[in-house]
Amino acid sequence: MSNAPVLVVDDDPVVREALSQTLELEDIAVIATGSFIEAKDHISADFPGVILSDMRMPGRDGFYLLDYSHGLDAELPVILLTGEGDIPMAVKAMGKGAFGFLEKPCAPADLTAVITRAQKTRDMVLENRRLKAQLETGDAAARMLFGESTLAEELRGRVRAVSRAGAEVLVTGAPGSGTSKVAEVIHLLSDVSMHSFEKLSAASATPQDLADAMARAEGGTLFIDGVASLSDAAQFALIEMLDEGAGARVIAGTYKDIDALVQGGAFNTDLFYKLDVMRVRIPALSQRPEDIPILFRHYVAIACEQAALPQPEITPDVIARLMAQDWPGNARALMNAAMRFAMGLSETTEDTEEAGLSEKMARVERSLLIDALRRAQGNATEASKALKLPRKTFYDRLARHEIRPELYR
Repeated sequence: MSNAPVLVVDDDPVVREALSQTLELEDIAVIATGSFIEAKDHISADFPGVILSDMRMPGRDGFYLLDYSHGLDAELPVILLTGEGDIPMAVKAMGKGAFGFLEKPCAPADLTAVITRAQKTRDMVLENRRLKAQLETGDAAARMLFGESTLAEELRGRVRAVSRAGAEVLVTGAPGSGTSKVAEVIHLLSDVSMHSFEKLSAASATPQDLADAMARAEGGTLFIDGVASLSDAAQFALIEMLDEGAGARVIAGTYKDIDALVQGGAFNTDLFYKLDVMRVRIPALSQRPEDIPILFRHYVAIACEQAALPQPEITPDVIARLMAQDWPGNARALMNAAMRFAMGLSETTEDTEEAGLSEKMARVERSLLIDALRRAQGNATEASKALKLPRKTFYDRLARHEIRPELYR
């Protein structure tokens, strides 16, 4: 859960102080106000926290505040406080879209429990909006190649540079890393983006298949998936097309160690050098574990939207289990796990080689540190508070994992 503030609205100073103290004892930040007029300046569509308001107040009451808040953001959690036994009022509040209601006086445990649930919901809503905004803005690299790690940013930078060159490209990466998606992004960022993007599976491609695909891609881009599996005849045919001036840019993708295949004589050397003019290597998830939570949340949101399912809560325990895995199947395996998670079919686990306990713990710790920095927008003080760590301990662990807060601002 983030360290976002709770906006407390109550005209009774004694009650307001008691609510504030209860939350602050749980390390929850509080903005205390005594009326709607005072509170409304803090309410906006991007307010990161939760609103806790008394229902009966002079002037603008809790219902007015609820309507006002939802007029700005229908998904902003508002919790209303009712008098003891005021059930009709509570029912009305829930009918108008309140996240919850509490009877006064409320037990501290009940108060913090509902605040915690509401804040988790708010965190999820804002994260989904951020991901959606990323999809809808920026260039194709920003919209389609997710991740906030240094390696992810370097990949986007490399793809942007390669796309402008116009030469043939060899895209390499481990199984499931997404060579096809990277190839499509290169096409979308290129000068021929308005023309066709054709895909051809190399495993069963004949020379005629190559010729037909090249004709369909005329003026655009031909992506040959699994190029290392091209037959000898297809390899020679492709060499001829490139020598004669192919009518389309060729991007080749492979999950195999094509350099080793060339050295071993299993792949045509001439063709290799014609395709390897520019190379893009996709880093494996095991090299950038800090991107796993971001990708998983994105894939879960997509799965829920496609299947019209409510989005389940992604708890720190779920993230920790994800982070403890090597993911040899990379993005494809993580996407499959997200789909199963969204549908409630299985736990987010994957059969992998067993890592030692210390290695698993280190991955989880690194993930939690990065996630806290990302949520705090690179503010190390706020991130250390969210993790309930002394600042010195927090900085020591950042140094141990070679994490730089400024990268998350």
